[in-house]
Amino acid sequence: MVSVVQNVAIDCVNAYELARFWSGVTGRPLHPEDEPGMAETQVMMAEGPMLYFHQVPEPKKGKNRLHLCLRPETSREEEVERLLALGATLVADLRDPDGSGWAVLADPEGNEFCVLRSESDRAATAS
Repeated sequence: MVSVVQNVAIDCVNAYELARFWSGVTGRPLHPEDEPGMAETQVMMAEGPMLYFHQVPEPKKGKNRLHLCLRPETSREEEVERLLALGATLVADLRDPDGSGWAVLADPEGNEFCVLRSESDRAATAS
């Protein structure tokens, strides 16, 4: 027997607002019953585990021990710019001149995540 990952839980100060940010990132809807002010909110992913946001009283402290890595459908650079416009912040730019690497961003509550190269970026730099 095995276990199936149901969701990825993210502790936060404002579950609904952070879920709205991640809904914009992923292009996926919030759970239809979720409303502003709710202490638990979900982003309904097309496949795999849901993103589950749980309101907690304490703020984030230190670096995440677990983070999401995103592979955009568009170029990495276009996606980084889009996410910054949604409210993310650039934490570390680990993109290399040869096109490899990634960008580390943080969501509005400071949770770090990575933006990897897209498949088209990878194909363009393949030797």
